[in-house]
Amino acid sequence: MERKQKESDEQPGIYHHYRLTMPKLTAEKLQAELAKQKVAPVYLLTGEDLFRKQEVIKQIRNILQPDDFNFYSSSADKADIGEVLALANTSPVFCNARLVVLTDIEKLRKDPKAALLKYVSDPLSTTTLILTHNDAKKMKTEKALAESCGAAGCVVDYGELKQAELNIWVKNRLSARGLTGDFDAVDLLCQTVGSELAALENEIEKLYLYTAQRENKKISKEDVLACIGFSKEENPFELSNAILACNKNKAIKLVDKLLDDGEEPVAILAKMTYPIEKMARIKRMSEGGMAAGDIVRAAGLFPWESRLITAARNFPGQKQFLAAMNKMIDADAGFKSGAISDPKLTLKGILLTLFR
Repeated sequence: MERKQKESDEQPGIYHHYRLTMPKLTAEKLQAELAKQKVAPVYLLTGEDLFRKQEVIKQIRNILQPDDFNFYSSSADKADIGEVLALANTSPVFCNARLVVLTDIEKLRKDPKAALLKYVSDPLSTTTLILTHNDAKKMKTEKALAESCGAAGCVVDYGELKQAELNIWVKNRLSARGLTGDFDAVDLLCQTVGSELAALENEIEKLYLYTAQRENKKISKEDVLACIGFSKEENPFELSNAILACNKNKAIKLVDKLLDDGEEPVAILAKMTYPIEKMARIKRMSEGGMAAGDIVRAAGLFPWESRLITAARNFPGQKQFLAAMNKMIDADAGFKSGAISDPKLTLKGILLTLFR
């Protein structure tokens, strides 16, 4: 089907609603399109990075500026698809555009999904429909959905940012606030906070406020640690992050360092226990076939922690987890009673048991 450009004649300059074929875009390409006020009639946002998806939805809403009568948002499992599509097929009232957002569409059953595909094949030009699909594994089988959305508008994947991409993301967010950061400062921020974008955004905002009265807007490592609440010598969260990343060697080195720096063994054990239990719980639910969105809710994760669902695939299996858990229980009792004479051997033994 040929797609034609349509510009708003009622209020020129507010936005340009393009009926273009943009099958699959990168996140950067989509940002370039939105910067030009170009909005497609259909968006399919895939991947497990919920934070960046929400950012895009906000951007599109700011471009279209629909009032409350012309804006609708719901999770697919709570919506009546017939009513949603009827709304999408209705021209906006006293406004140039209607925006309909349907999240978690991986939960749709066969008939509602067929109805959605039918609408996507010929969307109303004055409606922008945004769909989010949060299950990367299931998305691989959704070829018809991806092709239809690509033909009507565009498909953009928001997977977990890798280390280099994460650093670039942080630099861009700093720049947007008039700040700059050298490599060491940005890298420390990413290592300390992790790849949780909402948490990083919060720390960047703190850095902005921290330097508000300062002429020099270049962020240093000391600035990062001061804002997070640690001294220059401390490196918080590293042990937890190493376990979440299944990095055995780094975790063992950090246990040595923390003990040598005088941290109590029982406190280190607590830092190890939480991420180990969290990853085991996520892995069990993922292997049980639960969708990413359901795992986030059931495991009590923050939205930005959806990245851990992918990481959990590399986490050790149940047998190793249970063996490590038994050692952690024994270690906790031993540390509190004073019965353990070699904390290093005990703590590193837990990691070796888990990651053997």
